[in-house]
Amino acid sequence: KGPGVCRSGRKDMALRCAASLAAGRQPRCPRLPRPAPEGTVRWSSAAKASAVKINEKASREKILTLESMNPQVKAVEYAVRGPIVLKAGEIEKELRKGIKKPFTEVIKANIGDAHAMGQRPITFLRQVVALCTYPNLLDSPSFPEDAKKRARRILQGCGGNSLGSYSASQGINCIREDVASYIERRDGGVPADPDNIYLTTGASDGIATILKILVSGGGKSRTGVMIPIPQYPLYSAAISELDAIQVNYYLDEENCWALDVNELRRSLNEAKAYCNPKVLCIINPGNPTGQVQNRKCIEDVIHFAWEEKLFLLADEVYQDNVYSEGCQFHSFKKILYEMGPEYYNNVELASFHSTSKGYMGECGYRGGYMEVINLHPEIKGQLVKLLSVRLCPPVSGQAAMDIVVNPPVPGEESYSQFIKEKESVLNNLAKKAKLTEDMFNKVPGIHCNPLQGAMYAFPRIFIPSKAIEEAKAHKMAPDMFYCMKLLEETGICVVPGSGFGQREGTYHFRMTILPPVEKLKILLEKVKDFHIKFLEKYA
Repeated sequence: KGPGVCRSGRKDMALRCAASLAAGRQPRCPRLPRPAPEGTVRWSSAAKASAVKINEKASREKILTLESMNPQVKAVEYAVRGPIVLKAGEIEKELRKGIKKPFTEVIKANIGDAHAMGQRPITFLRQVVALCTYPNLLDSPSFPEDAKKRARRILQGCGGNSLGSYSASQGINCIREDVASYIERRDGGVPADPDNIYLTTGASDGIATILKILVSGGGKSRTGVMIPIPQYPLYSAAISELDAIQVNYYLDEENCWALDVNELRRSLNEAKAYCNPKVLCIINPGNPTGQVQNRKCIEDVIHFAWEEKLFLLADEVYQDNVYSEGCQFHSFKKILYEMGPEYYNNVELASFHSTSKGYMGECGYRGGYMEVINLHPEIKGQLVKLLSVRLCPPVSGQAAMDIVVNPPVPGEESYSQFIKEKESVLNNLAKKAKLTEDMFNKVPGIHCNPLQGAMYAFPRIFIPSKAIEEAKAHKMAPDMFYCMKLLEETGICVVPGSGFGQREGTYHFRMTILPPVEKLKILLEKVKDFHIKFLEKYA
């Protein structure tokens, strides 16, 4: 502004400015805008407005939209983690924020996640996986020798003796050998070849892989996949993703969800008009229905598959979960073998098992296997190629699967604790299966078939016509409307039967029996009270 005078009007600031200039620095004055860093472009208001307009013109539509995405993926639905579970998550957040509800917690009875429901892990399984994960523990006296022996064997089968290395795409060889030995013991000596064993990321991975290799053709020659209704939604989801044709056959609810070959034949003959049915899926014990198939039923199904040239998929992940007196698990592989060489050498069969269910409940490890027999040699090579794309299943899951098929035996130091823990889990589940059946059948408007196996109830519920009309007004399936109301009023999360499939005009929900007995009793009482009020409201 002038010699010795600053724009601020302060002589002291003028002196500071002079000193800064003398030192070759830009003066910092409170009355002047701070200088832009070197290389920074200053924008006028007009320039900014122009840039915004240019940016608006330059922006373009997203490449990936609901209209442009893979339509098969959009068609996929998985009710077990569908809208009802999303709503449950929202309610949990509200509870954490202190928003008042008629309940203090959300009970997620929608999924068969045993440990999330409080089931304790099997000690021996966790010991072996811990030893494999951190081999330094092999020198610890805190771990039993039989656990160390198994861990060393598994680690010797791993690259670099480390669980962190990739395995062969088919799985670690010694674990596949243990799976084959387990199948032979389970099936009373029926031979099993380790080369027919494929370790998988849970059973779901194996099922999806086999379906992927089976689906082909177009139009009326497109592969049809026969699935039970009610079904586990993995099947309908995989079929949608592969753009295959879902062919429904209905289980007989009036006969404890039995499988009738006459129904299979009806379904097959109708499907031949619009697709090429070549896959038959069986879930035994049933999910969500809990039925356990008897030997005669399995023989009839195998004969039907042989006669109609169908590839059999046997989902047997609940093979340890059989509760009802007089019921027994029979593997399809065993019955197929006992039916004679004409069947055993010809019927193509893939069987599946997992660490996630049974008495283990180790869902998070994602361990599983499939045994595939009578596969064409050239297709076997194609299957290994397909599996190699995903490199290998989780090696920790493979280790967990090994303990399922190679548990402690009498004479080993861990046997008594192992068998005590295993029987405790299974006896508890049997008690809860009976409790659930009995309590549901005391409620007017609810009917529940015996829970012979697995870990779910699938009760039939009466929904009044007034409630059905209100559900339509909300653009919901009636049982979805019912389950949403149940969630909002009680905090109990179950899955509507429409997510599994059901005969038209019938309504159900699936509920796991995994909560501890006392919590399960509270849950069942809440469902009872809710259902009675629901009937009164919509009568």
